[in-house]
Amino acid sequence: MQNLLLFIRKHWFVVLFLLLETGSLILVANSYSYHGSIAFNTVNDFSGGIFSTFSNVSDYLNLKEANEQLLEKNAVLLNEQQSSLLITDTGFTYKDTLYKYIPAHVVSLSVNHPSNYIMINKGFLHGIKKEMGVISNNGVAGIVIGVSKHYSLVMPLLHHNARISGRIKKNNILVNIVWDTDDYRFGNIQDVPSHVELYPGDTIVTSGKSMIFPEGIIIGYVESSTENSNMDFKKGILRFATDFKSLQDVYVIENLMKEEQQNLLKQADE
Repeated sequence: MQNLLLFIRKHWFVVLFLLLETGSLILVANSYSYHGSIAFNTVNDFSGGIFSTFSNVSDYLNLKEANEQLLEKNAVLLNEQQSSLLITDTGFTYKDTLYKYIPAHVVSLSVNHPSNYIMINKGFLHGIKKEMGVISNNGVAGIVIGVSKHYSLVMPLLHHNARISGRIKKNNILVNIVWDTDDYRFGNIQDVPSHVELYPGDTIVTSGKSMIFPEGIIIGYVESSTENSNMDFKKGILRFATDFKSLQDVYVIENLMKEEQQNLLKQADE
């Protein structure tokens, strides 16, 4: 609505002219019954078209604003979920959060290349940094690899360098997810122990071992399994939970404890 008011304020002279012209035609038409009937219908069509256009513009602007508000509310809910909090073994929750979710809108993307990308409308001014995870409403989308002032570049799962650590949800077996096909709908499940059976519909989720994604976020669903020449492991085909071709809104995940975790790992290497 605010955008509509700004539009009217910017073009007030044209709007005023149309309103005065419409009023004049109505007054003239009322002086003659026959001409009034014709003119009234004409004015109705004309003014109806104008107000219909304004209504459509207003509806569009309101829809966009409502969508942004919904993204913000979803981010608040994500920030309040259990995986975002540090919970002790006694059940108490620290005030410190483990993960923060930042809503963003997809500016552009590709799905048909070996090295696809997603560009979003949030940058370092909004707290975005490299190596932050990115998810959609349905599941994992990718990892931030480039950041400017107002925008960020995301390496999606649809990238030949993408490799996500996952688990088979039903048994917690660790696997890896890669993309080496030309189909934006499917990826590959690798390093599946030979004794583990994969069935169509099995859910693959994030393992939580990368310091990028919380554990338990859906990556996709098993489409089929294939035998491997390596007797110790087998492979599978995964249908991604995120529909990259229709992707519009995402959430960028910041691990607020990442620096502490990395410093601890550095101590282990010394």
